[in-house]
Amino acid sequence: MHPVAQLRLQIFALARTALFTAIVPGVVAGYIPLRVIGRDGEMPHGWSYLGIVPAMIGLVIYGWTAFDFAWTGRGTPAPIDPPRRLVVHGLYRYVRNPMYVGVLLVIVGEALLRRSWQTLEYAVGVYVMFAGVVLLIEEPLLRSQFGTAYSQYCSEVPRWVPRRLGRAK
Repeated sequence: MHPVAQLRLQIFALARTALFTAIVPGVVAGYIPLRVIGRDGEMPHGWSYLGIVPAMIGLVIYGWTAFDFAWTGRGTPAPIDPPRRLVVHGLYRYVRNPMYVGVLLVIVGEALLRRSWQTLEYAVGVYVMFAGVVLLIEEPLLRSQFGTAYSQYCSEVPRWVPRRLGRAK
């Protein structure tokens, strides 16, 4: 493929990823926790400002991995427009689902910032939903799409929690 055409595809994938991010993670990690649930929360004060740390780490993780999906994988996080190439570098060397981990960290950070038990319970519910989607939909689809390459990747990289934080293979 011509380099200019390849660049256009990657830029278009970035634009689609930005749109998906505003709609799905923006609602799941932004609108719902801040506007719909967590009415038990308070304005941040004292130790609750520590919630900024997981929230910012989560935003960085999500942004990095969404970029990798678009730039390297030439697709988006949206199930209707998945990456065309298996993405196994960057944070994907440590866990298979860093994008979901990033979203969960944002929600946990919001719960800490606002001292909201409802938002923390919501984070647990979102995790259960993510785990179900991964186990029942995503992993079977990825196995059928990428075959032994994905199976090998699964055998080397854990689903949610890194085995080690040092340098990956």
